[in-house]
Amino acid sequence: MSETIDRPRAVAAVSGIARAGEVLTDSALGLVAELHDRFDARRRDLLDARRARQERYAAGHRPDFRDDTADIRESGWTIGAIPADLTDRRVEITGPTNAKMVINALNSGAKVFMADFEDATAPRWDELVQGQLNLKDRWTGRLAFTDSASGKRYALGPDPAVLVVRPRGLHLPEDHVTVEGEAVAGALFDAATYLANCAHLAIERGSGPYFYLPKLESMEEAALWSDVLAHCETALGLARGTIKVTVLIETLPAAFEMDEILYALRDNIVGLNCGRWDYIFSAIKRIGDSPDWLTPDRSAMTMDKAFLAAYSLRLVATCHRRGAFAMGGMAAFIPVKGDEAANAAAFARVKADKEREVRNGHDGTWVAHPALVPVAMEAFAAIDGPNQLGVMPDTLPDRAAMLTLHDGPRTEAGVRENIRVAIQYIAAWLGGRGAVPLYDLMEDAATAEICRAQLWQWLKYEAPIDDGRHLTRDLFEHWHQEEVYALGDLAHLPQAAKLLYQLVTWKRFEEFLTLPAYRQLH
Repeated sequence: MSETIDRPRAVAAVSGIARAGEVLTDSALGLVAELHDRFDARRRDLLDARRARQERYAAGHRPDFRDDTADIRESGWTIGAIPADLTDRRVEITGPTNAKMVINALNSGAKVFMADFEDATAPRWDELVQGQLNLKDRWTGRLAFTDSASGKRYALGPDPAVLVVRPRGLHLPEDHVTVEGEAVAGALFDAATYLANCAHLAIERGSGPYFYLPKLESMEEAALWSDVLAHCETALGLARGTIKVTVLIETLPAAFEMDEILYALRDNIVGLNCGRWDYIFSAIKRIGDSPDWLTPDRSAMTMDKAFLAAYSLRLVATCHRRGAFAMGGMAAFIPVKGDEAANAAAFARVKADKEREVRNGHDGTWVAHPALVPVAMEAFAAIDGPNQLGVMPDTLPDRAAMLTLHDGPRTEAGVRENIRVAIQYIAAWLGGRGAVPLYDLMEDAATAEICRAQLWQWLKYEAPIDDGRHLTRDLFEHWHQEEVYALGDLAHLPQAAKLLYQLVTWKRFEEFLTLPAYRQLH
């Protein structure tokens, strides 16, 4: 990172990508610098507000609906207009921004592809730059890929999915781009670079600049994004509300401010999404530091029960009242080659989950693999029209329902699986991969976060296991060592095993595992 290219107001590290200059342009870096100057102090203040809120939770407070925003929840406003190409979102596919993935996802038959710079991407500098190039190539007609091993060529088909981009969350820095020596926010870099390079191209081709916004916790964070988007629209000569966003409700505090988030972003927003895996992680992080909120095995926390079922229903009701889409959660299963019986059983479970979302009133859903697109599409074929905006749930879950924990066992198998999955994911992340197939599931940062959060919680309170033992420090260390040994010569294994051990045994809960991991990534 010592060799740099100077740009007006911003400095970007040299990339090993030959065409980096096509996206690291003066206009893109200039917009990044403007956003940093105008909004970074506010962003940091909002991160401080998260920490202050967490101190209140640690003192025994629990999330609740805000008294000071009751008028927003009780009045009858609606969001702005929704573009034509976003009215049918019955199945959306997500994945990282490498060229092969982008092409396959756009050609998958899904209605929308979310290109992910966040949980499915390890933010190596060259990976980010290449990802931005791939998205620009989609709009300029240059996107293609040839597999060096097989010689197979991949190209965009005639009816690609609508492209939506997920920038990083507000918490993660981008050390490779600085303004007066300060690292910029990864979120601002990702969004500004895509908009500067692709907003007008997307509009010219009949679509638009669309985003998924992750990890928000409050109305104030949504208002920050609203102001960022308004500034970008002005800077790029776009009409107010041209940029459209869907917000992932994937944090527990945000679930109690869904109306407020929609209101703060009403000029730009088109919907909310049930980011179920991060939501489980957030619930453990925010209120799990308590012996009366010890979670069962991850497999027991399903969307048809307890706080997850309540959150799905409340999101649908909130969105549809405001004219916004209510998107369902991720199906992370990936097919197993040569095991048709296992695949058939897994497809049946996925279909049942998607049928539940249809019954709840969701307008669409997420899948992680092209093979699941027809499964999810079959479930959503039951809806009348391209969406369910006119459907309202029969009940509106209250605060108590939103905080009801699942019943279920904690098992040795569950503990070991958390150790094994977290280590393998962290190792892959340190090696530059953010989406990792493990045990027939596509794991990303969100699922790895659940694993380490549960381990931290269970270890702190020496949680009982269903065989009568408790997860003591000695038992955790024993199982950790056995799982590390079983993983053999996995690349980056020592660093990953050490980082997981630290994250699980530290007295203070680390906000995101990607923060300490990022310091080891480059």
